[in-house]
Amino acid sequence: MQTFPPGPNLTALRLELGRLRGERGWSYDELARRSGLARRTLIEIEQGRTIGSLKTWHALAHALDVSVDHLFSTLCEGHTPPAGATE
Repeated sequence: MQTFPPGPNLTALRLELGRLRGERGWSYDELARRSGLARRTLIEIEQGRTIGSLKTWHALAHALDVSVDHLFSTLCEGHTPPAGATE
């Protein structure tokens, strides 16, 4: 029997986005301006209606001045990350 990895915690990822945006006191409009993304896209990501592309998350990381690693580390929240993930 094949063992599959646990699913990514997309809820933790979107909650971290909302937390970082709120921590800065930014509206969706402000984050959209800083990231070059559409306001609607940001709302849909935070509300869990879309995941966003790697390019989207890269733009968000730069706008929020955090690493992509920081954002994506939340995907393993609630389960053990793959071996070597903390190196």
